[in-house]
Amino acid sequence: MRSLLSLAIGSCMVAWCAAGQKTPASSETTVQQALALAEQGHCREALPTLRANLAHITETKLRVTAAKAQARCGMSIRDDSAAILALSQMKHDAPRDPEVLYIWAHYFSQLANDAAEQLAASAPDSVEAQRLNAEALESQGKWEEARAAYRHILETAPGAPEIHYRLAQIILQQPPSDVTTQQARTELEAEMKVNPGNAAAEFMLGELARRNGEWEPAIAHFRQAAKLDAGFVEAYLALGMSLNSAGKFAEAIAPLQHYAQAQPEDAAGHYQLAMAYARTGNKEAAARESELQRKAAAKAPVNSH
Repeated sequence: MRSLLSLAIGSCMVAWCAAGQKTPASSETTVQQALALAEQGHCREALPTLRANLAHITETKLRVTAAKAQARCGMSIRDDSAAILALSQMKHDAPRDPEVLYIWAHYFSQLANDAAEQLAASAPDSVEAQRLNAEALESQGKWEEARAAYRHILETAPGAPEIHYRLAQIILQQPPSDVTTQQARTELEAEMKVNPGNAAAEFMLGELARRNGEWEPAIAHFRQAAKLDAGFVEAYLALGMSLNSAGKFAEAIAPLQHYAQAQPEDAAGHYQLAMAYARTGNKEAAARESELQRKAAAKAPVNSH
């Protein structure tokens, strides 16, 4: 299934082809005229010109301005593809601009709300609609209501992925105890049966084992989580920490190196790696990582109390 962004790009290309089988030349005057139309609320008239010229505007400031107008007009006339394409362009050109970030947050929130309303209207009894409702309850901290909603999903769709994982997350919101730990583990193990590719559930099983000092199960779970999702860098840190705790310092070096390279600003990675180097006799590398830890810790924001 193509993403909304790919659909946006596709519709853009279709518009260009229909205009005469050639890429339209970017004209600042034409764009300025379209911007004036957009400012006056004539979005249907302005949008085709903005969409056709956006990627070809060479001046960054004007391109961002045009992208903002295109996003606003796309949202106004419910042309989601045009809005998403423009949002992507402005984020690329001005990734830290406060107004761009506000527009992103506001418009994507609106797009999400629109999609949720369409889902509720078109398929209110679907697993997806029920899950959206359960996630909303969960985000509001209504744990018991959310738990009941997730349980209802499992009654109708026992093999639905990520539901057991969500239930485990809710259980872990309670004060920690042997009972809650076992309940969460049961849900996570059930999740892995219906959804064996869930790296987050595998990671949480490792965390539960690590908290109990069960190093071998923790190592196995963290190793599998990293295997399932190579981009899950926290799994590499947790794996290295568990290996260190188990006294397997030589084995800990590789995953900790991976994490330290991916997250060089995190002092914890350098600390654990320095420990592994020191315990394997590599004093030079241990000293280097200790210095990197010190620098990373100095840069870290201090929490105010």
